[in-house]
Amino acid sequence: MYANYFGFSAKPFQLNPDPDFFFGSRGHKRAMAYLEYGLHQGEGFIVITGEVGAGKTTLVRNLIRRIPQETVSAAQIVSTQVDADDLLRLVAGSFGITHEGLDKSALLMRLEDHFRYLHAEGRRALLIVDEAQNLSPKAIEELRMLSNFQIDTRSLVQSFLIGQPEFREVMQRPEMRQLKQRIIASYHLGPLDRSETQAYIEHRLRHVGWKGVPSFDPDCFEVIHEVTAGVPRRINTHCDRLLLGVYLAEQKAVSVKDIREVAAEMAAELGNPNESRNSEGEPQAALQAGGPLRGLDPQSGERLAQLEERVAMLEASTTTTYSMLKKLIRIVRLQFGGDASGTTDAPAKTLN
Repeated sequence: MYANYFGFSAKPFQLNPDPDFFFGSRGHKRAMAYLEYGLHQGEGFIVITGEVGAGKTTLVRNLIRRIPQETVSAAQIVSTQVDADDLLRLVAGSFGITHEGLDKSALLMRLEDHFRYLHAEGRRALLIVDEAQNLSPKAIEELRMLSNFQIDTRSLVQSFLIGQPEFREVMQRPEMRQLKQRIIASYHLGPLDRSETQAYIEHRLRHVGWKGVPSFDPDCFEVIHEVTAGVPRRINTHCDRLLLGVYLAEQKAVSVKDIREVAAEMAAELGNPNESRNSEGEPQAALQAGGPLRGLDPQSGERLAQLEERVAMLEASTTTTYSMLKKLIRIVRLQFGGDASGTTDAPAKTLN
């Protein structure tokens, strides 16, 4: 919707992971270096962890694009909430191996035969397991057993395990000690810092043909980093909504006020009443409403303050949404040659 308004060739902040938009922050470059190192080694396990939305999937897709297909046969598994036997079937299916009706022993033999066939062709198997934090200990053990497939001292299959931070806790369990001995590198992917947040936003905008419109006030990137904590997916979500709001307001510049309004609106939609707190962690609404709350116990008072803040945020969100819709209707009518005057005022009386 707003892409044409700003002269973009596409949406710059889509949520679906797209390797075309890969941004090499310090953390992402280091994680990619670990993956490429593991690929060069050709054996063992590489473990990459990171928070939800940190860019792990984009990282993996960028790696897959760079893998030399003439020497590596790569397969990826995303659905990992399965038992050990079903995981082996997923592995087989990801490599294009027929597995219907096979018991476990026959399935393992077919997997080994396939890996040996790849070896005879001068290729090796690379298995990439996403969402590894969902794997059961038995499923992880099956992956370790696959690494036992060898010809002489050469491994026939290598695995990259990609997961959320809790996967690091899983790896610390005593039953994981054999797998840990086969991990040749691991890395935790953290959020972007303030300067990287600005570079990330500008990188995605330039990728779709940004020529400085919309412009950003000097403090905008600091505030975006503050409200998104530097997590790429949150940045994408916030900036997408931000550009939509700027478009509907028929503006060509982004202000700190715009960013704050979008943050409040999204917090209200997600049911986060604790967005605004003082230095002691107390809701600001509780301090402002001190008189009426004095007779309540601290827990009830805080809860009431949260509810009051929630209502205020919902009211602000409703007003903002109505204003955006009203402007959108007027823009659509102008584009289709209709009358853009006065016809959307009736609902406003209902809202007041």
